[in-house]
Amino acid sequence: METMTEGRNITDITQFILLGFSDFPQVIALLFVMFLTLYITTLTWNLSLLVLIQMDSHLHTPMYFFLSNLSFIDLCYITSTVPKMLSNFFQEKQTISFVGCIVQYFVFSTMGLSESCLMTAMAYDRYAAICNPLLYSSIMSPTLCVRMVMGSYTAGLLGSLSQICVLLQLHFCGPNVIRHFFCDMPQLLNLSCTDTFFAQILLAILTMFFGLTNALAIMISYGFIVLSIMKITSAKGRAKAFNTCASHLTAVSLFYTSSIFVYLSSSSGGSSSFDRFASVFYTVMIPMLNPLVYSLRNKEIRGAVKRLQRKTGCF
Repeated sequence: METMTEGRNITDITQFILLGFSDFPQVIALLFVMFLTLYITTLTWNLSLLVLIQMDSHLHTPMYFFLSNLSFIDLCYITSTVPKMLSNFFQEKQTISFVGCIVQYFVFSTMGLSESCLMTAMAYDRYAAICNPLLYSSIMSPTLCVRMVMGSYTAGLLGSLSQICVLLQLHFCGPNVIRHFFCDMPQLLNLSCTDTFFAQILLAILTMFFGLTNALAIMISYGFIVLSIMKITSAKGRAKAFNTCASHLTAVSLFYTSSIFVYLSSSSGGSSSFDRFASVFYTVMIPMLNPLVYSLRNKEIRGAVKRLQRKTGCF
């Protein structure tokens, strides 16, 4: 499609080419099997956790309410990128339409930003549970939990919409090759024919707001948690208090460490082979690991599984 812009003939890009891992033809089949297995495993674990939480009344608590929303976000997060990547593995033309690229980034960004906010809400939940155990039920009321979750989704949606609005103002006239397996902001900015200064400023602001602000809030919460745990006299009591937040702390560490590492190392626009494989960790591995992190050594989850087995007559 050709348009006239400032007196010049410019060919608008209507589709992009996602190179993915096509520069590794010798292991393409192995990569396909690996990503398909990871995707199916992620769907199975997160859906199972969602169903388990919904079916067992013992898990109808603030912590598991947040966890069920985390599973939902992870399902949307990984589904925004992996199915398209899998479908492109054996196609001669690994293309995605301009609209498809924008939609993919919109869903990916919305879920990623929402998860960052949800992690902060979960940190506050752990703070209330450990620092104010007697007032926990009144502090973490159902109304507050719903508002915190809706606030996380709303913040993620607004943050993503602001990026999409800026992206739609940019002009893409070629090249149209994205050296990645999904449409991400750094790669799209590199392909723009127009000035991307404002888009880069917006990206930096959103990174500061969603990344550093949420990370700081989480660290402050855990600072108070550590102080409260240190006041507990018995070793058994300290261990029990620590176990209530160990899973969340692990999930937060994985999420922020991988995200920060990838975005700090993507000075080339995230197009190198190393950046692509590093991106696999936070786009594919994190959604798969989250339900595992929260389920391992979790007596309530194991108890819910046993109750479900007795109820359904399985095993």
